[in-house]
Formats: sequence, C-alpha cells, structure tokens
Amino acid sequence: MVAYYLAAAEGNYIDELLENTVILLDPSFNPDGMQRFSTWVNMHKNQNLTADNNDREYSEIWPMGRTNHYWFDMNRDWLVTQLPESQARIKTFHKWKPNILTDHHEMGTNSTFFFQPGVPSRKHPLTPDMNQKLTAKIGEYHAKALDKIGSLYFTEENYDDFYYGKGSTFPDINGGIGILFEQASARGHIQESDNGLLTFPFAIRNQFTTALSTLEAGKNMRVELLDYQRDFYKNAHNEVTKDKNKAIVVGDMYDRSKMFHFADMLKRQHIKFNKLKSPLKVGNKDFNEHNSIVIPTNQPNYKIVQAMFDQRTSFPDSLFYDISAWTLPMAFNVDYQYITNTTSVGDEITELAFTEGKVEANSNYAYLFTWDDYYSPKALYNLLSKGIRAKVAMKPFSLEGKSYDYGTIMIPVENQSLNGAALFSLLKEISKESGVDIDAVSTGLTQGIDLGSSNFETLSNANVAVIVGDGITSYDAGEIWHLLDTRYNMPVTKLDTRNLSRTNLDKYSAIILPNTFGNGLNGFQEKLKSYVQNGGILIGYRNSATWLSSNNFIKLDLKKVKPNTTDVPFDKREELRGAQVVGGAIFEAKIDRSHPVNFGYHDDKIALFRNTTVFIKPDSISNYKNAMQYTKNPLLSGYISKENLKAISETLPFKSSNLGRGKVIVFTDNTNFRAFWYGTNKLLTNAIFFGKFM
Repeated sequence: MVAYYLAAAEGNYIDELLENTVILLDPSFNPDGMQRFSTWVNMHKNQNLTADNNDREYSEIWPMGRTNHYWFDMNRDWLVTQLPESQARIKTFHKWKPNILTDHHEMGTNSTFFFQPGVPSRKHPLTPDMNQKLTAKIGEYHAKALDKIGSLYFTEENYDDFYYGKGSTFPDINGGIGILFEQASARGHIQESDNGLLTFPFAIRNQFTTALSTLEAGKNMRVELLDYQRDFYKNAHNEVTKDKNKAIVVGDMYDRSKMFHFADMLKRQHIKFNKLKSPLKVGNKDFNEHNSIVIPTNQPNYKIVQAMFDQRTSFPDSLFYDISAWTLPMAFNVDYQYITNTTSVGDEITELAFTEGKVEANSNYAYLFTWDDYYSPKALYNLLSKGIRAKVAMKPFSLEGKSYDYGTIMIPVENQSLNGAALFSLLKEISKESGVDIDAVSTGLTQGIDLGSSNFETLSNANVAVIVGDGITSYDAGEIWHLLDTRYNMPVTKLDTRNLSRTNLDKYSAIILPNTFGNGLNGFQEKLKSYVQNGGILIGYRNSATWLSSNNFIKLDLKKVKPNTTDVPFDKREELRGAQVVGGAIFEAKIDRSHPVNFGYHDDKIALFRNTTVFIKPDSISNYKNAMQYTKNPLLSGYISKENLKAISETLPFKSSNLGRGKVIVFTDNTNFRAFWYGTNKLLTNAIFFGKFM
C-alpha cells in the first residue's frame, strides 16, 4: 500500500517528498513465516467472514508464522546477523545508514496501536537521550495522524529500547532513529475484540497511516535528523579519543573456526579489525598471532563494538522486553582484553577466508584430531556416517612432541572398511571441508594413555531426533535443528508430538527434548522411558528438566523461589512478577574438564546464557566433582532479581543420570541461543556423541 501510494499519488506534496527523501522498503521481513501465515488464514477463510474467535482461522498451527524457515525470530538478529535474511538486509542498512527506520509489527487482538518511545527507564545507556527526544517528536506526527482517523493508540508503555538486536533499536546505535509500531492483529480477516470488530484492512490502515506520518516527520525534521546523525558520530569520536583503551584484543588459542565466525560477524557490521603482530599476554590471558584479532577503538562504528562487548549488571529498571545481556565475546567463549596502546596492532584485515584443515602425512597406524575446533563434531559425524571406526580419549596424553587433551579422536588404520589409501583420501577431504587438522601418527606408544588403552572409548554413529510440535517452544527447537543441520551437517529427524505415540524411537541414538510448556508431552512418558531404558540418550533443555524430574526420568532437587509480596500495591503486581523473570542473562560456571560434557574446553570456567528460573540443587551426597556448577557469585552480565541471584548460587546447570541402559541428560540453560552462542554449542554435541560415557 505504501509503495503504491508513493508511486501513484500526484501533487506538490508527493513531488516534494520524493524529491527530498530516500525511501527504502523491505516488503517482507520474514518471507517464510508470511507464507505459512497467509496460507493458513486464506485456507480457512469463510465466504461469509466470521469474527468468532473460536474459528480455526485464528488458531494457526505450530510453529505459526512468526518465525523463519528454521523457526528463528528474525527481529532478534540485527546485531549478530547469523541468518542469511539478516546478512542480506544488513548490507542495505550500512549502505544507506537511514536516519529513520520503522519496524512494523503486530500484537494481541485486544490491544490498540503502539508507537515509540517505549518505557523511558528502559533505554540502553549507550543510546543518546536526544534519540528519545527525536523519537517523541516524530511520535507527535503519528498521534496527529491517528487522531484524525479516530484510532486508539498508546506510547511509552510496555516496549523498550534496550536490546540492540531488534530492528527498532539497532538504528539507535548507528546514529538513526528506530521506531517500533505494534498493531492489534486480527490474526486473519476479521475477529471480535475488546475494541469492536477488528479487520485486516483496519490493521493495514493504521500501519499505512503511521508510515506516511513518519515520512512527513522525516521531511519536516530533515535538518534535525541530519544534525543528530552527524553529532552521533562526532560525539563518539570525541569519546574514543579521550578513552585510555585504544583497542580490544580478542582470541582463542585453540579454535580458529570460532574466531573466523566472530571476525566475520564484525565484518558484516563494517567494524575494522587488525592482525596481532606477535604473541601477547594481557593480565592472565594469552593471545597468539594466528587465532587473534585486534579491534581499534578509533573507528567510525565503535559504538557497535561497544554494544557487542557491553557488560553490565546494574539497571535502573527491572523489566525488559527482551534479553538484558548478550556480551558477544562471552557468547563465543573467546578471551578478550582492552589494551591501552597500539604497539601490538598489525595490518588491517580486509579479507576473510575460512581456513581449511589439513592432513600432512599418510599413516599406516592411526590418525588423531583434537576436540578443540568448533567444527570437530562436524568432522567426527562425517567419519562415523561413512562407517569409519573412531574412538575418544577419556584422558590426556602426549605423542610425537604434541599434547592431546580430553576428547581427542583417534582413527585406527587397521580393520577399517576402507584400505589405507582410501582412508587417507577421505580424511584429507573431511579435514579440508571442516577446517580441522588431522595428525598422522606412527606409533601407539605415548606419554600417558597408549592408543590401545581401554581409556579410549568406541564411538557410535549419531542418529539424532528432535521433538517438535505442540507443547514445544519453536524457537528452542529451531535453534537445535539449525545448529545440527547447517553447521555440523548432521541430518535431524523432527518428531512431531502428534505422531510420537506411533513412532518407533529405537532407531535414534539421541533424542533432544527442547523447552516444553503446557501438557503437550503428557501421555508419552512411558514411551520415552522405554526408549531410554533400552539404551537411548534423552537430552532435555530448560523447562523440560522440570517435566523429566516430575515424571521420574531423573531425580532433581529443584529450588523454589518466592518473592516477598508484602505491602506490594495492586497496580505494581505485574511489575513484581516481571522482575522475577530471568529474561536472558549470562552466568559463570566452573567445570570439570575431565567430564565428557566439557570435552573441548580448556578453561575451568564457562559463561552460560540462561533464560529460565529452573535451579537444580547439588546432590547432598556425591562421590564425584560436579561436572558443571555455578560459582558462588555467578552473574557476569545482565539482570536477575536478588531472590533469584541468591537461589542460583552454586546450583547445577547440567546433570546426567542412568535410566536402565540409557542416559537422561538435562541442561537448565540454552546452549544454542539465537545461533550466536557459539561458545556452548559443543555442550550439545558432547551430549550427543559422548552421552553414554557420562
């Protein structure tokens, strides 16, 4: 409608508007979801439209139209740009650096219409106050336009400008003004609502009207908006020149693939970074010139760097529309340090290329590769799926001058389905494609466990299924599907809860149960128990841990947290409840590196992303060290209430238990969050490949 209006309208006003403004239209933010939604509502449309809320038209089936092909919310990917849709979109954004970006969405049927500013106390501190003043001034144009057509609206309520991964907030860190519009949705063609009959054309009218009021504001406020954008970068430059920190060094001594993806993310946001000249030690962190980069602070897009590296634990408000922390070096589990001089800064890196792995020699005895690299699981799956025998080292050892840690993979040459030459050729192909170096060794005699030791456990091929459908959080299921399918090239069977009762589960080596809600899994308890008892691995995430515990799959002692509600006024009850939500924050856990769930990690601490209030108490009597346990004061970044912070202290984010011949494994945290938590993805693959040894 907006495109048609701009192309077809005539007169002095439209001529002047088009002469003085550049208008970019993104016709479909989420093409996959739009197609699912439109197909559903058109498929169930009556010739005589019904507004009855109970009609099937208004109850779209799982996973509904909000998400893309892999069930991601596309409006959470602006900063990290992990998905192809975002990567295409961000190119256009940086090419034009728009002064205003409008982000048109829908909300609940019984609402009215919202436009920003959001709640004033929930603005991110990196966003200038002038941004909100200009947003409010533009809002006056929306109010005038909506008043004229009699549409109800509200502003400065519910929504916020905090997380920079949203389309309405990302411009705020780029010298622009992001504006969120939320329209009450008919969820179809026409529906009853608290505000009368809500039709799809009415919803279009409000969005169309505020699109035009935005254009009018942009034209009339042209000088203010241009001055603001200029001052944004000028003030950022002045701030940087006064900062004692001149650069950030980022690296991972063991994992070049993960560092490639971190650098590639920076490149997509037009952030400049350089080589590290020589090995460097900052504080207690070591960096080498091969797996490290240096990000100078004095560059045009340093505000985006600040947003990416933002770490804070103090907030003026306790409510967040989205996550409260996303500190990206923690998400990638890479080391980083601020440095006060540029003596270590080498040449700028302008081109990035994924480093292929290599096998430098043929062996008649065995091959080894460490579990350090992000794509080690990809290499292992490729091997096992082709019928190659492989084993995993349960203890460290040294051989031919090189140290091999827990989780090292060994491929013997003898008794394989391929002869020596064919095996060598396959390993070269796998190494090149995965980026994992594979070492040829000529002897089984080592310093530590020998290659024929029983401390090498035999691995089986992974045939993985993920439970999806009603009762499962589609976001969580999609993150798992996307990770295994697109990064590790592992085929994934998606088992719908509608068909679970008649599905033979015995063919799967591991079944993953994402976050659950409601009663979607009730009735499947005995079938899943039988699967595990017969030797299967069941991996549960987040709230599914509670379901598994209550149905006696695994014994968990869960903490219950009750906030003090004494003397809380009636009109503050929602704020109290909201303050107890852990919407997304980062916590520190200590790990036992000898435990198979932690293979591939070299530090004894790990940063975990959490968005649940599932707290598992440590066993009162335990003969072994906990594989993973939150530290006493675990909060690294983000918001958590005092009650929940006390409760989470020294609890367990991971636990495994025997059930018959199989294993039940639970994670209270999301190790695959929004495709950018590279640092904990390997916890899932460890559970898949090594779960039977836990």
